[in-house]
Amino acid sequence: MSAPPAMPSPDLPGRPAVPTAAASGQSVAPRASPSCGAPALLEADQLTRHYTVSRGLFKPAVRVRALDGVSFTLAAGETLAVVGESGCGKSTLARALTLVETPTAGRLQIDGIDVATARPDERRALRRAVQMVFQNPYASLNPRKRVAQMLDEPLVLNTTLSPAERRERIAEMLAQVGLRPEQAPRYPHMFSGGQRQRIAIARAMMLKPRLLVADEPTSALDVSIQAQILNLLMDLQQASGVAYVFISHNLSVVEHMADRVMVMYFGRAVEQAPKASLFARPLHPYTRALLSATPSIDPARRALKIRITGELPSPLAPPSGCAFHGRCPQATERCRSETPELRAVGGHQVACHHAESLA
Repeated sequence: MSAPPAMPSPDLPGRPAVPTAAASGQSVAPRASPSCGAPALLEADQLTRHYTVSRGLFKPAVRVRALDGVSFTLAAGETLAVVGESGCGKSTLARALTLVETPTAGRLQIDGIDVATARPDERRALRRAVQMVFQNPYASLNPRKRVAQMLDEPLVLNTTLSPAERRERIAEMLAQVGLRPEQAPRYPHMFSGGQRQRIAIARAMMLKPRLLVADEPTSALDVSIQAQILNLLMDLQQASGVAYVFISHNLSVVEHMADRVMVMYFGRAVEQAPKASLFARPLHPYTRALLSATPSIDPARRALKIRITGELPSPLAPPSGCAFHGRCPQATERCRSETPELRAVGGHQVACHHAESLA
C-alpha cells in the first residue's frame, strides 16, 4: 500500500511538512547507530560539581554534591540519553559539558582537549564546538531580536564571513530546520512553539558544532509536534555527524533517539548500557522502576509495575551507603552502609550490590 501524501505541518500552517519529519500523530523514524569503535569525542572521568550552601548566620555551610563522580564517553555521531527524575544532576551535567560551570573535580576532555588545562584560545574553540538547545523555546529566544539577528550573532562573533555570506548561511540553516527565508525578519512572538524550537536548533547549529547538549528539547511542545522536532534532530545528526547528549524525562522519546542510555540518581550514574539492552533487561532497581512507570501498549510491560515510595533524599543531608536504599525494594544492610560503584554486569555498567540477582 502506498504511503499517504504529506500533510501540512502543525507548527508551520499552510506549509507542507519537511519530507524527513514525521507528520502529526506519526511515529518517529528509527535511527541508525554510529559505527562501533569510533574515537571518543567527549570523555568525562569522575566529573564532580559541588556547591557550598549557606544555612544562615549561626549554622555552618554545607556542601551539596550536585554531580558526584560521573564517567562516560561519547563518539561523534552518537546520542547518549541522560535520564532521571528532577534533582538527579542532569542539568548540572549539561552546564559542565557546555563549559558554563567549571567542574569541582574530575577530568573533562572534548575533541582531544582537556578543559581544565586548555589555553584561552582552545577554550574559545571548544565553546564554538559545543552548543545547547534549551527546554523552553518561549524563554530561550530574545523577544527583542529578529530571527535573522539571533542567527547572525554567532557568525559575527566567531567567523570572518562577509555580510552576504552570513545571509546565505542563515537562509541555508532556516531551510534545514524547515523554515522559509522570508520568516527571518520576524520576531519570536510571531511563531508557534514548534517553530520557535526550530529557530533555537538553527541557532545552536549555526557554527556547525561537534557536540550538542539538548536539555528536554520537546517537553514544552505539543505532543503532535514532538515527533517532528525529534526527526529534525536526527536528520541534522545524520547530515553533520554531530553528537548529542540528550536529556529527557520521557523514556519513550529516549527509546527512539538514543544509542546509549545513562540513568542518574542523586548526582551519580547508577546504570549505563546500550539502549536496546537497557530497555530489554534493566539491572538497577531504579532503572526498573522508571521503565515500569512508562506507558506502554505492550500488555506484558503494562503488567509489570514497580512502585517506589518516598522522595529523593535531601542534598543537604545525603544518606549513607546507596542513595536509593530508602526507596529500594531490594535494599539490604549492605546497601545502607556501603556505596556501590559502577561495575560491569552483563554488558551494563551498574552501581548496585545486587545486580547479578536481578540479571
